[in-house]
Amino acid sequence: MTAASKSRGAPRIAFVASEAEAAQQALQELRQRYGTIAPEEASVVVPLGGDGFMLETLHRFAPQRVPIFGMHRGSVGFLMNSYRLDDLPERLAAAQPVELHPLEMAATDLAGICQHAIAFNEVSLLRESRQAAKLRVSVDDIVRLDELMADGILLCTPVGSTAYNLSAHGPIIPLGAGVLGLTPISAFRPRRWRGALLPHGARVRIEALETDKRPVSAVADFTEVRDVVAVEIHENRDISMTLLFDHEANLEERVLKEQFLS
Repeated sequence: MTAASKSRGAPRIAFVASEAEAAQQALQELRQRYGTIAPEEASVVVPLGGDGFMLETLHRFAPQRVPIFGMHRGSVGFLMNSYRLDDLPERLAAAQPVELHPLEMAATDLAGICQHAIAFNEVSLLRESRQAAKLRVSVDDIVRLDELMADGILLCTPVGSTAYNLSAHGPIIPLGAGVLGLTPISAFRPRRWRGALLPHGARVRIEALETDKRPVSAVADFTEVRDVVAVEIHENRDISMTLLFDHEANLEERVLKEQFLS
């Protein structure tokens, strides 16, 4: 362990890693340099991997609410900082925080069972069969779409707007915009509906129609509920997670730049 990491007031750093070879190698290097601390005792957690592993880390440590400083040792690294072995305590001290609030999903299935899950990226409803889903969409108890016929629909956070939402041709949302993105997935009817931007305090209800022949699943990040009849989604402000970024890897700037990429 370096003198810097031993100094009074130094962060208690816990390292976690994906199964990727590069991530496991980085895990060994960092633990050799900075020591090993159990995640439950850490003041900051450093996940090593890609964005998928970052999402897993956010969910894992949401109850602990410990700050997260990711380093890229996977495939997609939009939510990660670059990997460097040196000067980690100094990087953490100078890091810029970004506060995230997840969406909360309450999904009721055909058996009447309601399951809850949170999503830092998006909640999506997806058809389970060859036939398109039929969905009714309400916002704050007002029906906005009587019938959407599509492969599905998703509601995303600003961070999630650059993920599945972007692939579905939804808008990129700046982090401080205070809105959520509601985006159809391969809409057939109404064919020209491209989605909506909603206030972050909006409560969205999506009902699956004709579920006997058009089954629908609901997915909150990586938690799936099959055969849903209704899904209610809202932003949970009681849950807060802090991501830390190097100045040159500022997440707000990254999201802004994404809007100008061709």
